[in-house]
Amino acid sequence: MKWYHIILYYLISSSAPLVAGDYQSIADQIKPNTITIIGETHKHPESITLFQSLISNHLKKNKCLTVGLEIASNQQSIIDKIKQGRAVVSDIEIPPMIDHPAFRKMIESLVKLQKTNECLKLIAIDAGDDVDLRRDEWMAIKLSEQVGKTPILVLLGNLHSLKRIDWDLSMTKDSPSVAEILSSQGYSIKSYPQIWTDKTCDDQNRFIKTDEAESLSLLNNHYISMLNAFEYKASEGVVDGILLWECKT
Repeated sequence: MKWYHIILYYLISSSAPLVAGDYQSIADQIKPNTITIIGETHKHPESITLFQSLISNHLKKNKCLTVGLEIASNQQSIIDKIKQGRAVVSDIEIPPMIDHPAFRKMIESLVKLQKTNECLKLIAIDAGDDVDLRRDEWMAIKLSEQVGKTPILVLLGNLHSLKRIDWDLSMTKDSPSVAEILSSQGYSIKSYPQIWTDKTCDDQNRFIKTDEAESLSLLNNHYISMLNAFEYKASEGVVDGILLWECKT
């Protein structure tokens, strides 16, 4: 085993546990010409651990990966400078609603991985103040630019991950998410939002398929109830599965 393979193995294995069990259904969808979106409620460290696990699982197969993060694209130069040793993670400007220690620690780990693995690409895809477009429109553009042989894995807020929202246009304007925009353009999108039954329940989770009745009630109760939109009649075509975080019983 070459020295850089040894370093890569150490960095990957020490950053997060490997994906197992139900997560394999997500890992299997990280494919070429596909954008896999992991939705989250921000500032949950367990979401970061899950996301890192998916990255680790993929890289250990000696496969390339592009990782997209909800950071303004004008911060890409800072990320690149960190890789070159000319900046530090604290230099990155991240919106307060997204920023938390686990998120920055993950970025630091990913940049370290980049130094030993040219097959890993890290991109900032969000719209900053310098962009005169809706955030979802800009993120769709940045992600579409990356589609190709290398799979794309993205961590976004949950509402960005819904491939369809049936807005009540008598009360609001149509505001398609990045997942919906890309899906309507014909791109292969796999979307897996995470839902927490309780903000303090972060010690176990399970994968819920779209053909399970529970997935529909979770989508309607946790998302549609907060929006000026009509309830879903089915989960298919909206997401490709849900990760539900629960307290141990």
